[in-house]
Amino acid sequence: MAPGLLGESSLPLAASVNRQQKDDFIVPSRPTVSEPADIQRVGVLQLEFGLDAQFDAKEFRNQQTTPLDLRFAALSRLLLDFQLEAVKSQVDRTGVRSTGVGDAIIGLQVVMFKGAGYPTFSFAYHSKLPTASKEKMLGSGRVDNKAVLLIGEQFGDFDLIVNAAYLNVGRKDSGRRADGGQFSIALAYEFENHFGLVGELSGQSLEYILPRGVYPFGGVTYQVNRRLRFDAGLRFGIGAQAPRVSVVAGFVFGIADLY
Repeated sequence: MAPGLLGESSLPLAASVNRQQKDDFIVPSRPTVSEPADIQRVGVLQLEFGLDAQFDAKEFRNQQTTPLDLRFAALSRLLLDFQLEAVKSQVDRTGVRSTGVGDAIIGLQVVMFKGAGYPTFSFAYHSKLPTASKEKMLGSGRVDNKAVLLIGEQFGDFDLIVNAAYLNVGRKDSGRRADGGQFSIALAYEFENHFGLVGELSGQSLEYILPRGVYPFGGVTYQVNRRLRFDAGLRFGIGAQAPRVSVVAGFVFGIADLY
């Protein structure tokens, strides 16, 4: 009887250990606006790449970008981040298409608190560099700043992510700067067949990557193995400046463990 009880009690523990090992190598930050409070295993260089297509916004009819993100866990609690819209193409309200390189973002994330049975708390800072052409209306030509408090918690197979951010951006129409905020909450669930679902509600008072607005999002993920995950989803925009609908798809890949 004792061996039988031991076998039954060890199954949930084994499943928990397997989940931790699987999720530890890569910790995706896409396809949501919300970024995870946890980071991947120390030494792992993580590549994220995708295609975002947005339709019917105040400033454009449609827009396509290919966001590329390199995330490196330099220390067990320190993440270095480099993002670039490798290609950005849009059709403005007059029907003219412009194509070029989008803006670049550099940043870092520090895990401030992480303990068993408690939420994970992190702080991140991002600076958006004006590498996109202002003449082609692909960018503002100004440096933008974002400071974020990230909170993550796991409830069984559910992952909850909450972000609260302060935004400081350069105005397009003047030399002044503006202060604002961004908030997002995301909930993800992974099935035993490696498929997963993710839902999110985000909103921002200023343009930062996305135009000002409120954005409900729903998507699916598929974890191929511990190094590779695919994702796809739909984001809807609420607000005068927000695109009515966006289609996103991409993948996350753990390139190498450098340590």
